[in-house]
Amino acid sequence: MASTNVKQALFLWEGKDRKGKLIKGELRATGEAMVRSHLRRQGYADIKIKKQNALAIRGKVTEKDVTLFTRQLATMMKAGVPLLQAFDIVGKGHTNPAVAKLLVDIKGDVETGSSLSAAFRKYPLHFDNLYCNLVAAGEQAGILDSLLDRLATYKEKILGIKSKIKSALVYPTSIIVVAFVITAVIMIFVVPTFKELFSSFGAELPGPTKAVIAISDFFVDWWLAIFIAMGGAIWFFFYTWKRSAPMQAVMDRLMLRLPVFGPLVRKATMARFARTLSTMFAAGVPLVEALDSVAGATGNKVYADATKKIQSDVSTGSSLTVSMQNTNVFPGMVLQMTAIGEESGALDSMLSKVADFYEAEVDDAVASISSLMEPVIMVVLGVLIGGLVVAMYMPIFKMGKIVSGGG
Repeated sequence: MASTNVKQALFLWEGKDRKGKLIKGELRATGEAMVRSHLRRQGYADIKIKKQNALAIRGKVTEKDVTLFTRQLATMMKAGVPLLQAFDIVGKGHTNPAVAKLLVDIKGDVETGSSLSAAFRKYPLHFDNLYCNLVAAGEQAGILDSLLDRLATYKEKILGIKSKIKSALVYPTSIIVVAFVITAVIMIFVVPTFKELFSSFGAELPGPTKAVIAISDFFVDWWLAIFIAMGGAIWFFFYTWKRSAPMQAVMDRLMLRLPVFGPLVRKATMARFARTLSTMFAAGVPLVEALDSVAGATGNKVYADATKKIQSDVSTGSSLTVSMQNTNVFPGMVLQMTAIGEESGALDSMLSKVADFYEAEVDDAVASISSLMEPVIMVVLGVLIGGLVVAMYMPIFKMGKIVSGGG
């Protein structure tokens, strides 16, 4: 047991094979002597070894990288490529050094006798319980290639839902940021110029103009503090949201109640719930164990808590449909499809149809939100910028009337 806890490092090596051809590679080991001994047993000569500095490995392993790796591994295993050779092919063909290092580490664990699921469990940041449970089920049943293919499809579907929600949120957020920047520029640089012009008029300024000038004076005096405060508030908000469970619960409940985005979030959560449970159940994972992974995959605290309650009820003998109904967060259609699936013994198929339905609903919702947001944003920007322009030109119009009346 002690040897398994010895810290390994990544070594880059090059050497000549028996035919004199120069070969390069990388190997994980506890020390340079072990690498040299291993390569000599393989028949290599003129060996040069260099320890890879962890700081030199740049890049980040994203969910998209894991999804692509899963699809590539599933495809090669279905084609009959041995597992270790498949890891070699995927690792050497990847442009992200962080992903290549991760695959080398996993391959090294498998080479030393670890199961693939156990190797994945060492990296919970990239491979969650659901992923590892499905791989373990595939290894136990001898259908790893089929389970990896199902897992790749699942990851692609979930990634697609996330990207659609992000695309729906990015556009209005970017417009709000641009509007704030434009307003700040007008307040700090443009309005003070008009203020100097108006001071020479010697007349009483209209109320809207006074209000804009007062806001401009505040911006000019405190612009640095305003930007620092806003940046700090946004950072603190997202930092707390990510790390505080009570904050996550409050925000997840709020997201479901938003007038336009709430239904979109609810549909996306429903699709993830149904897709995850369908994938786990079809892989032969017991329902109670599958629900444990589903709770973490919903992406919403409200539905995660509801799934844990369902798991508790199911473990005491209640049916899945009744347990879901008792949470009061699932619509009638989902409950009916689940009931049909339970009665017919085709729960995975019915849940897959539910997931397909809600994924299509997410597509439609994103399209409708995008078409709705454009005119709304144009109106808001028009009122904001137009109001500032009118407020600044009102004294000029007033002076024009006085001059023309005096003439």
